[in-house]
Amino acid sequence: LDHAPRGLARVMYRFYENRLRSQFEPSALPCHVAVLADGNRRWARLNAPGQSLEVGYQAGADKLRQFVQWCEEVGIQVVTLWVLSTDNLQRSRDEELVPLLEVIVHLVADLAATGKYRVMVVGDLGLLPAGCAADLERAAADTEHVQGMHINVAVSYGGRHELRDAMRSLLAEEARKGTTLDSLAESLETDQISQHLYTRGQPDPDLI
Repeated sequence: LDHAPRGLARVMYRFYENRLRSQFEPSALPCHVAVLADGNRRWARLNAPGQSLEVGYQAGADKLRQFVQWCEEVGIQVVTLWVLSTDNLQRSRDEELVPLLEVIVHLVADLAATGKYRVMVVGDLGLLPAGCAADLERAAADTEHVQGMHINVAVSYGGRHELRDAMRSLLAEEARKGTTLDSLAESLETDQISQHLYTRGQPDPDLI
């Protein structure tokens, strides 16, 4: 395929994709697939030397759009795109972070604009610039009525932050019921915590 004319290569690759897809057993497919987008800066330095790192961020976002399409075509129900961790958010310099956030906002807006996906942004959005967080929340809110494939976009996401937020939500709920801390400590089960996670009600990822 590397040496075939571009048009012929696309036709051959599509044939190859369709052949693979015909061999899938629907009952054996994962329900929830998660992907961690990484290496965008390394890709930019290797493939676009002298250009801004935003080229790498954009290439990564384009590949995620393609990945989402692949998942839709084979019938995956839930997809999680982990695009920015809390660790990377704290380590990145402003000149790297600002263009990355712009690319992420456009990615979420584009996915929402298709009208085919239920898009949900998960993470500690309070760590993001206010305008960026508002844009992400607005795009996701526009898809609340959509019944298609569910896409979680993990932005400013960290497992410890999720557990912290889940426990805050759980404690507030139990306080409203009048539950004492001693009583909660004795009766607390993992299922109760799960009901307060960002992805509550969704199946855990089958494939990462």
